[in-house]
Amino acid sequence: MWTLVGRGWGCARALAPRATGAALLVAPGPRSAPTLGAAPESWATDRLYSSAEFKEKLDMSRFPVENIRNFSIVAHVDHGKSTLADRLLELTGTIDKTKNNKQVLDKLQVERERGITVKAQTASLFYNCEGKQYLLNLIDTPGHVDFSYEVSRSLSACQGVLLVVDANEGIQAQTVANFFLAFEAQLSIDLKNADPERVENQIEKVFDIPSDECIKISAKLGTNVESVLQAIIERIPPPKVHRKNPLRALVFDSTFDQYRGVIANVALFDGVVSKGDKIVSAHTQKTYEVNEVGVLNPNEQPTHKLYAGQVGYLIAGMKDVTEAQIGDTLCLHKQPVEPLPGFKSAKPMVFAGMYPLDQSEYNNLKSAIEKLTLNDSSVTVHRDSSLALGAGWRLGFLGLLHMEVFNQRLEQEYNASVILTTPTVPYKAVLSSSKLIKEHREKEITIINPAQFPDKSKVTEYLEPVVLGTIITPDEYTGKIMMLCEARRAVQKNMIFIDQNRVMLKYLFPLNEIVVDFYDSLKSLSSGYASFDYEDAGYQTAELVKMDILLNGNTVEELVTVVHKDKAHSIGKAICERLKDSLPRQLFEIAIQAAIGSKIIARETVKAYRKNVLAKCYGGDITRKMKLLKRQAEGKKKLRKIGNVEVPKDAFIKVLKTQSSK
Repeated sequence: MWTLVGRGWGCARALAPRATGAALLVAPGPRSAPTLGAAPESWATDRLYSSAEFKEKLDMSRFPVENIRNFSIVAHVDHGKSTLADRLLELTGTIDKTKNNKQVLDKLQVERERGITVKAQTASLFYNCEGKQYLLNLIDTPGHVDFSYEVSRSLSACQGVLLVVDANEGIQAQTVANFFLAFEAQLSIDLKNADPERVENQIEKVFDIPSDECIKISAKLGTNVESVLQAIIERIPPPKVHRKNPLRALVFDSTFDQYRGVIANVALFDGVVSKGDKIVSAHTQKTYEVNEVGVLNPNEQPTHKLYAGQVGYLIAGMKDVTEAQIGDTLCLHKQPVEPLPGFKSAKPMVFAGMYPLDQSEYNNLKSAIEKLTLNDSSVTVHRDSSLALGAGWRLGFLGLLHMEVFNQRLEQEYNASVILTTPTVPYKAVLSSSKLIKEHREKEITIINPAQFPDKSKVTEYLEPVVLGTIITPDEYTGKIMMLCEARRAVQKNMIFIDQNRVMLKYLFPLNEIVVDFYDSLKSLSSGYASFDYEDAGYQTAELVKMDILLNGNTVEELVTVVHKDKAHSIGKAICERLKDSLPRQLFEIAIQAAIGSKIIARETVKAYRKNVLAKCYGGDITRKMKLLKRQAEGKKKLRKIGNVEVPKDAFIKVLKTQSSK
């Protein structure tokens, strides 16, 4: 694993890879870490006390600002970030070194099952170096693009980061995104076919970081990990804060405890806070009394006070997470301060309908969603209803994985089973008449439910969301991947060879083209070697149409979709075919049609059950047989007119699941 430790935002870095049997590099110059191979004796003999020795209330005044380092670890998914965090916790005595201590900061069941970090976690590490006691605040972050909101919030409390890059797989798309988000980096190499030299060259080319500013470590084996702690102290600057100023604390995360209320994670930029202080929220202007302050070690450890420059938690009798608004500034009562900048609100990129399997479970599901959204403020919730599925909600997520993780947490933590509709993206429409603008109170409206998509006669243009996608792949798959991107209406923006064998492609994608199955298709075409990441790039004009799905002429609202005009026929045909395979046969014929306005663009037919009315005819006049067949046809025609085709829930589930994993 290569570790890049930053002196400050955008400043020079030192890089450290985790290696097994690889030659160890030394970063030269006065800024470099000490020679590697064996940790300096002073690190072992001069350690006065560690995290494990703090059992009672901590006195945080013993850590002056110059001895504090706030840092984060960011990486691509499954590149050893949690493993490195475990080693740092062990080296500082925060946790015992046992086989059971794996993914210590990944506390959710879904995180351990999937091997990914979903929720940012904080841990305060106490470390002695050269006779000085340091407070190292580690803020662990997710690696997937869908949880970049968690990353950006964590970085607000940090002065530097470690960006982990696997030296076996090299730079990945999310590595690039997180680097430009955080400005610093780290690289990992403990697999047999790791190629640290090649990845060094990639890093130098993509990030403009000299390859000689590297420290090689192995987080998996623990080799030279202590050198990272030394580099953190030397290269990451202490926070620029003022303890004599009035309190100014930034709320960068929060959780809910049913017994104690809201637990707010705070980073202090000015002043001091202690139990009994009266504090005010700059967002709500409500006043609270502080019941408890402390640090996470990684579990909650109460302290006497928290001082500027430190990161910890605060409990003040807040009953609802909405009271602890992410990005809010807390100050002392009667000592108002200028609020900190805070964060941009999370912007949902994917919407899906959520309904209980049985309407009798509605209230239980409502309670479960409310509790889960308390711990995940990036999910938006709007009430919705459906003739076929009943009462439910339309939820907004940051991406498809975010949606899957939310659904999995509902099942695991609250035993709730739901129906999820096909994910859609938020479109916009520019209204054409002043009457409509007055009615909606704005010229440009956002549509999150396809059933509410306005007719072309009411708008001047439609807009669809676009993203700037980054693909990093071995060059042998470039041709196939470029064809895939073109089929998804993508526009190429850049192409860079980051080394002799790897290519970085940048494309402008319509979000709707990648939200469902693009990642799976990319992995399939590249034998799993290509990586993908994207960032919001606004909206662009598009020829969009609303496609209705009809059963015997009646619209099925749950299956209404918004598609690009050029792809309407193929998508409509695919939905009709899936529905044909899912609907049970009736005594009458069922016509399944995809329509744009009054124009039918695709059709499938579910044949009727047929009774043999000629079974009793053993020869005789042909007119007798024709009369019986004609009477049967008239009966089926009448039945078709009065018969109501109800789509069973299991058919909906089958169609929707097939669509989302096509």
